[in-house]
Formats: sequence, C-alpha cells, structure tokens
Amino acid sequence: MPRILAISGGVGGAKLALGLAKILGPEQLTFVVNTGDDFEHLGFYIAPDVDTLTYTLAEVSNTETGWGRGDESWQFMDALEALGGETWFRLGDRDLALHVTRTRMLDAGATLSEATDHICRALGVQHRVLPMSDDPVRTTVHTPEGPLAFQHYFVRDRCKPAVTGFEFEGVAAAALNPQIRECLLESDLDGIVICPSNPFVSIDPLLHIPGARDALQGAGVPIVAVSPIVGGTAIKGPTAKMMQELKVPASAEQVARHYGDLLTGLVLDEQDRGLHGALNTPTTVAQTVMVTLQDRVDLGHTVLDFIASFG
Repeated sequence: MPRILAISGGVGGAKLALGLAKILGPEQLTFVVNTGDDFEHLGFYIAPDVDTLTYTLAEVSNTETGWGRGDESWQFMDALEALGGETWFRLGDRDLALHVTRTRMLDAGATLSEATDHICRALGVQHRVLPMSDDPVRTTVHTPEGPLAFQHYFVRDRCKPAVTGFEFEGVAAAALNPQIRECLLESDLDGIVICPSNPFVSIDPLLHIPGARDALQGAGVPIVAVSPIVGGTAIKGPTAKMMQELKVPASAEQVARHYGDLLTGLVLDEQDRGLHGALNTPTTVAQTVMVTLQDRVDLGHTVLDFIASFG
C-alpha cells in the first residue's frame, strides 16, 4: 500500500481526508493542515482548520455544518451574549474543552504540534495531523475598506467584503514543521495529495513558508490536487467569489495555473470533463462533489490510482 502526505484546509479538504483515512492506515497516511486561519479569541487559541480535520477524522463533527462538533450545546454562548460579550464566532460547550486544553498546553510551553497530537489521541484519531508550522502565521484579507483578519472576513463579515489580495503575516519568519520535512525525506513516500481546499487561503499559507514549496517538489513524488472549483463554482466556501474579485477566471483551469509546476496532476469533476486533456497539467475526471462517506472513499481511491499512474 502507498505512503501518502495529504495537505488540507478546512471543511472541503477534510471530506477527502476522511475518505483517504478509510483506505490507508496511520502508518501510510499523514495529514498537513493550514494554520493561517488560527487566531486568539476570548482568551483561547483557536485553530479552525486543524479542529475541523480533527473532528472529521474522529467522526464527531457536525455533519450539517462541516465545522464544530455534533451533539453540541450552546449554554456558554447564550450566557456570554447575556453579558454583552462577542458571539460572532460560535464556540460550543464541547468545543470549548478542546480550546481550553490546547491553550493551557501552549501556555505551559508545548508546541502547536504537541498540543494537536495530544488532542487527536484523546479523540481517538490514529493518523498523524501536523500543523504546517509551529510558528504563528496569520492570514490577512485585503479589501477596498482596509485589511481584515481572516476570521473577521470569513465568519464575522460572512465573506461579504470584496477581496483585493492576501497577506500571510509572520510567514517569512516561520519554519516548516520539522515532522513534515521528515516525511518528505522518507524514501518510501509515494505521493502528495492537495485536498480540495481554497488555494489562496488554505494552501498558499503553507506554500509561502520559506523552503516549503521546494521541499514538496524535492520529495520527488507525484503531487496531485483535487480542484475545489466545479463547473465554475466552489462547492464549499468563498473560493469562486475570491477568484472573481481577483479578476481571475473561477475555473479548474485557473486552479492548475495557480499551482503551476508544483502539480504533477489535477483531478477534475465530471462537470469539467471538457477540460480533460486540454490543460498543461495532466488530468483525470471523477465525481469530486462528496455527499456521502462512500463518495469520499471513492474519490480517495481515484486520487490514489492517479498517483500510482505516474509511477
């Protein structure tokens, strides 16, 4: 069986991540997660993409929203609202336990990787989940009205402001997680998967870490992405809206252009079959819109077969 490194953002990427985890065991599959969305809120260190992937792999996520825990209660938020506190970022009662645990560990000197590993193990996640860096990287969204912290843009303002660009604060001083470097140097690594996550704010923060892109390419294995754009729209999140506002076509072809020579191949959705064989990047076609668990597993098999085809 292959050994794979899978790169993911939040909800969309986590869907494929779960499919891959159903196919490959913990010794065969490692996850790398965006931390550009991380922020401090109400005294807690919040890592939205890490938490979404963790809850998804633990199979305790809210399957209706894609984020947060299922079987959640909201007494903390109700009490906070009564006190006039900030409630735009919803933290459920069960979810709070995770944030308290991570914040306390970080305050005591643990790295983000150590805190993530502890939480994953406590929730029964056996696959390794690696934050892209243990150093702080914070995504800022530039708009005509001025810069916005990512969560203010994404959650508080519901992605309404127009986007003119992005900045990853702290990235120049950040180091790629050393455990990721170790994975990339292992001789039996067979491929790298970029899950269907927003290229601009879920994958680019990792690629902007000094040396990260070179390290990925230097592994000498196929790098295959699943397009998050299907038929000109984003299945989840504001990717297509961002692309339109950045004056680039909201298309799978543009996703391939964005990643450039990083990619060995791109998985297109059936709706974009017309692009198959027409791009500079090799492509394959599959149903990439994942509704059921079987959809996630089926796409996982397609991705793994595509990687194997480059061998």
